Amino acid sequence: MRPNRIELREIRLPLREVFQISSGARRHRRILLLQVEAEGQVGWGECVAAEDPSYSYETTETAWHILTEFLLPPLLEAEMEGPEDLLAPVDWVRGHRMARAGIEMALWDLQARLLEVPLWELLGGRGEPLAVGVSVGIQPEDTTLLRKVEGYLEEGYARIKMKIKPGRDLEMLRKVRDRFPEALLMADANSAYSLDDISLFREMDDLGLIMIEQPLGHEDILDHSRLQAELETPICLDESIRSEGDARLALDLDATRIINIKPGRVGGLASARAIHDLCRESDVPVWCGGMLESGVGRAHNLALATLPGFTLPGDISASRRYWSQDVVHPEFALKDGLMHLPEGPGIGVSPDLPRIDALTHRVQQFGG
Repeated sequence: MRPNRIELREIRLPLREVFQISSGARRHRRILLLQVEAEGQVGWGECVAAEDPSYSYETTETAWHILTEFLLPPLLEAEMEGPEDLLAPVDWVRGHRMARAGIEMALWDLQARLLEVPLWELLGGRGEPLAVGVSVGIQPEDTTLLRKVEGYLEEGYARIKMKIKPGRDLEMLRKVRDRFPEALLMADANSAYSLDDISLFREMDDLGLIMIEQPLGHEDILDHSRLQAELETPICLDESIRSEGDARLALDLDATRIINIKPGRVGGLASARAIHDLCRESDVPVWCGGMLESGVGRAHNLALATLPGFTLPGDISASRRYWSQDVVHPEFALKDGLMHLPEGPGIGVSPDLPRIDALTHRVQQFGG
């Protein structure tokens, strides 16, 4: 495979509603989409970097810079043997995993299309519908939260993730548990707490949560191991896991008993699969998180989540959860409480080119 044309564009897509976590709120997304052409086929990828550095040091602007100046030009006309070495020409670039993932995932899609197989098959997954979960942002009052949780359960979502922050945590979670005693519930703190809050997390042990996600520092592993030793509820690491090495260290220290694998966070599908394989060898369950992706990124996440170690419902919700209109055909929707895999080679969905053009803020082409 030898790419002969690459296109990077930024689209601006408004969210249906404000999505708030402990570090701030999102009202719209500046999304970077990538197209890579080779041998008459086109692969699509998405960079998940946010508009500000509240989740990661990477932002939309830093990703654009790294992609246009360093990652994309060397890939033109580079001969690539297979998915695992797709980024070999730019291995010297340190960090910037979200920028790398955007192009890496486009190359995976391209490879699958050239081979005329679904991306999930190329990754080694299963072609079965998946039970999925949904993430609920921090709500201003409990009545609104309870109404939203009830609605999502009625839609068929198998697991509810609730964002928490100091002052909107224990009592809020307790009310949801009392209202929905049988529901699979989890809490996501996005690094809003410290070891000084151990007593608070001990009280959460009584709520029957399936996990508490990233309660402490976004780069921390050691303090999470200390907190996990005090809790019965499994800790799930997200931001702290940026590579297979991070995952290995966290497992060795018993800092996590579940890992949230986001391919956009860890550098792409190859790295995500390596973390999955490591966790499966250690009998540690994994699930696929979301980063407010468009349908392009969501399609990649869904393909990844078909790997056998993804035994917990991921944040792969329907397109209409976040967008009034997505940028792919068909849009993602639950059917009988399950997310069905799109048909066709590669990611299986077709980008809506007229809509993408209408949403485009800037574009840069290489080759062609």
